[in-house]
This record gives sequence, C-alpha cells and structure tokens, in this order.
Amino acid sequence: MAALPASGRPAPVQGRGKAKGPRPKHVPQRMCVACREHDAKRGLTRVVRTPEGSVELDPTGKRNGRGAYLCGRRECWERALRTNALARALNVPIDDDTAALLRRHAETLAPTGTADDPTSPHPGGR
Repeated sequence: MAALPASGRPAPVQGRGKAKGPRPKHVPQRMCVACREHDAKRGLTRVVRTPEGSVELDPTGKRNGRGAYLCGRRECWERALRTNALARALNVPIDDDTAALLRRHAETLAPTGTADDPTSPHPGGR
C-alpha cells in the first residue's frame, strides 16, 4: 500500500487534466433564416431592426437592435423576402421600399449552382 502525503490526500496523477497549449479560439455560430444552415457569424450578413423600427443592412454586425442573419447566396435572400422569413425573424413587417433595397443587395451576390449541379451547397435546388 502506498504511503499518503502529509496532507492525507493522494497526490494528483500527472498526465491527466487539461491539455497544454493555447486554447482554441471560440467562433460564434449563427443560422441563416432562409436555409437554416449554421455558419460562422462573420460568414453571414446581419440585417437589423433598429430601435426606431427601420430595417437595414448591418455590415459591422454590431448595430443596436434585433438582428437576423442571411448567408451569401442570392436564393436565400430571395426566399427570405418571398416567404416573409426575414420579417418574422425581425418581428416587423418589411415595407416595399426596404424589400427593394434588400433585393438590390441580393442582386450583387453570386447565384449558386442549379439543381443539377453536384457542387451546389443546396442539393436538389433548395
């Protein structure tokens, strides 16, 4: 039988516990309101309902207000506006002028592949 140290407790076992080295960096995850896929917060675009009630793009991701995230696929922006997913996420109706502004932004995004394209991130043309 091994002798106990003076404290009366067994000595800690070496080699157990936390791994040495730098801690991995935490990457915040957010979900696209249209396709419901998770991605890094920086990889998505935030749309914010400001405290005044207007809906605007938030390229910094830091503006005050309720936010919703959309990925960089044109189809997701079109779906979010067509199905009112963005309006539901922001808890505010989106007027025609704001919807036109968001559609203009969506037109600057590259379209994804077609339903027959195996490299498309949305299989089946989702």
